[in-house]
Amino acid sequence: MALLLWVAAMLAFATGTAVLAVAIVAVVVMNALFAFFQERHAEHAVEAMSTYLPVQARVLREGAEVLVDATRLVPGDVMVVREGDRVSADARLVSGSVEMDNSMLTGESLPVFRSAEDNPYAKVPLLQARDVVFSGTGCIGGGATALVYATGMRTELGRIAALSQRVGKDISPLERQVTRVARLIAVVAVAMGATFIPVGMLLGGLAFGDTLNFAIGLLVANVPEGLLPTITLALAVGVRVLARRGALVKRISAVETLGSTSVICTDKTGTLTMNRMQVSNFWTADGGQHVRPGMPSAVLGSAAGRFAVASVACSNSRLEGPSGAKETGDPTELALLHLADFLGTTVDDLDSERLSQFHFDPVLRRMSTVDRTGSGTVLHSKGAPEEILALCTRIAVARTDRPLTEEDRRTIAAVVDHWAVQGLRVLAVADRPQVACTTPGPSREEAEKNLTFLGVAAMMDPPRPQVVEAVAQCHTAGIQLIVVTGDNGLTAAGIARLVGIGTNGLQVINGNDLDRMSEAELDRLLGAGEEIVFARSSPEAKLRIADALQDLGHVVAMTGDGVNDAPALRRADIGVAMGKSGTEVAREAATMVLTDDDFSSIVSAVEAGRRVYDNVRKFIVYIFAHATPEVIPFLIYAASGGQIPLPLTVMQILAIDLFTETLPALALGREAPEPGLMKRPPRPPRENVISTLMLVRAWVVLGGVSALLVTGVFLMTLIAGGWTFGADVGTGHLYLVWQQATTMTFLGIVACQLGTAMAARTHTVSLFRIGLTTNRLLLWGIAFELVFAAGIVFIAPLQAIFGTTVPEPWQLALLLPFPFLVWGSDELLKYTLRRRNDKKENAAKAVMSVDDRSRASGCGITDR
Repeated sequence: MALLLWVAAMLAFATGTAVLAVAIVAVVVMNALFAFFQERHAEHAVEAMSTYLPVQARVLREGAEVLVDATRLVPGDVMVVREGDRVSADARLVSGSVEMDNSMLTGESLPVFRSAEDNPYAKVPLLQARDVVFSGTGCIGGGATALVYATGMRTELGRIAALSQRVGKDISPLERQVTRVARLIAVVAVAMGATFIPVGMLLGGLAFGDTLNFAIGLLVANVPEGLLPTITLALAVGVRVLARRGALVKRISAVETLGSTSVICTDKTGTLTMNRMQVSNFWTADGGQHVRPGMPSAVLGSAAGRFAVASVACSNSRLEGPSGAKETGDPTELALLHLADFLGTTVDDLDSERLSQFHFDPVLRRMSTVDRTGSGTVLHSKGAPEEILALCTRIAVARTDRPLTEEDRRTIAAVVDHWAVQGLRVLAVADRPQVACTTPGPSREEAEKNLTFLGVAAMMDPPRPQVVEAVAQCHTAGIQLIVVTGDNGLTAAGIARLVGIGTNGLQVINGNDLDRMSEAELDRLLGAGEEIVFARSSPEAKLRIADALQDLGHVVAMTGDGVNDAPALRRADIGVAMGKSGTEVAREAATMVLTDDDFSSIVSAVEAGRRVYDNVRKFIVYIFAHATPEVIPFLIYAASGGQIPLPLTVMQILAIDLFTETLPALALGREAPEPGLMKRPPRPPRENVISTLMLVRAWVVLGGVSALLVTGVFLMTLIAGGWTFGADVGTGHLYLVWQQATTMTFLGIVACQLGTAMAARTHTVSLFRIGLTTNRLLLWGIAFELVFAAGIVFIAPLQAIFGTTVPEPWQLALLLPFPFLVWGSDELLKYTLRRRNDKKENAAKAVMSVDDRSRASGCGITDR
């Protein structure tokens, strides 16, 4: 479109119409600058978030621990890692042990234990190596020293970042459509301009220079100069609306792509959920009760008190401030600390000293501490229920302990299974009073035996409050939801069902199963349209899923927060990164950043995208409608061989295209969503932004009626002034009459624009349904249009530029019904279309009703 305008400007300059050339160039330059600054603003806003990777690292240099810039780390450095640190390079532990949050690399929400004592030669994938820590991951407990072996782009973080950089980025559907529209307009405009040159010279007897000027006039009349800035501003409005809703869009054309989204591939942790573990169920053997947080603590027995003490003692996390407002440590431990706080036990309440700790072991799936208390030495343990239960011989009941029976084991197993099926994470807690205190301390095998079972707690990362409604909106809008997560499949499926994903059937595909699938099998799986959970997904798997969905013709939005998500974020049509919990690599790879990490913001973005696309089509109808009354008079002039004079000058056409129609078009870009916007299915990505119906409305109904009215008032003014067919209007009295007639043509088009602007506010519903005055900006745009038109007609300097003169009062009166006639013709078309659609829907319902009755009869059911 911009290239087409440059061609028009060069032609205008070549023929001596410098004012026209400058005006067109100004439109192109202003549009380019606006788009540039809008997108740079978004980029700077993203750059301002970059606080993720550490800028300094602790290393041992010459026997002393020093802080150095992270960029100065080299292989061979010995790095010190402590609780709360973020790691600056890939390194192997040489001493100590740590608990690491590797979620930004693996997607796994649970911490992992890493120790220098583990076998460095075990044949496992690098990310699962038990003695390696990775750049960008966080230490949430313990301390260690590690030998750096990879920095920068040679780290795992760098490898995935490089993979994301190699992924190409396609242009948006709107960019493709505008390119197609520009080509169509270019062909029509150039063909009509080229055709006019021989017609004007041979039939009209015009000189070549005059004919070329008129051909340029035709070109300018066919090219909607206001379309490009109007689309850009409408998209920019969408960007700002989304920013207020917590979604930062980095590329303005992506706003429209959001409206085309047919599949959302969403992460679980932090997007569907709060990224904060919370105890949802709690059970002890006291009376066989199921106890939930929120119940009066009076109903809780002594087993619950011991459960709380053990949960606090066997923990490396901390709650600080009023009501535990400041949290530090593992999310699972924090959830147990909040439960203990509810039960009346905090760290400050414990009168104990930790003697030793057995770290969480992913093989043993438990953690224990040995603590000295006022009543002796006690072991506190927590972990997987089946592991803890296997070590227990007694169970806490009321104010005493009793032997653990097989019936107790079956009861506990039933409780655990019931919660596990719901996707809850279940932890058991036990203790062992009077542990033998030896030096250097009991071995793990000696300490973790003959335990007393205290109870189990079920916890979950609770869904965000708005997600259930947002998921329902997606289903109403025909958007398929797929959960792609690094977490456990059972947990992810439980959360998915809880928020409404997969209510009609949910498949769970683990990473290993996906890796074994052929491309054809994956296409069949995704093409079925069912909602799916892909668990334990790798970066390559996410990339493969995005590719497969796009090959099936879907417009894909992919969410993510870790570095492992970056390649898929770049490949997806819309990559959505988390602003709070996301990594800088993910934010840079994404097209949109959620500043609140909330899934419902994606749905708001889809609605905004659909609204923008609808509004783009509205002002396309509005702008295209004025091409007909501008072009038809030129055709009449050519067809009459110049016997009927031209009804518009080139400058008057420019005044219409760049000034009188621009502000109302921009106001249409702010139109509120049409009723039922989110009840439509996603539009096909290959669907033309300009449909046949739009062209019928614009060129035939709105444009045709406008052309008929405008041509009529032009000829009426000429005839009333004494003009006869074929008379020369170049000199004398008839020249003034012709100026008056062109002025009436100009004012007639402006009057028709008022009706077109009101008609274009809706695609199918009646204007009365949304209200005549609900778009205040459009009313101000119409007011500006009238004032500007009056200035061109009544102010002398502008009269000289645009070739206008003041009409007679009776001529102005002729223009009053024009807006209502144009608007009324479009309302009649919409009414006809609504009636036809209603008949189709009623016929479809009738067929469905007959089918239902037939099926009922086949089952022996009758109307009686």
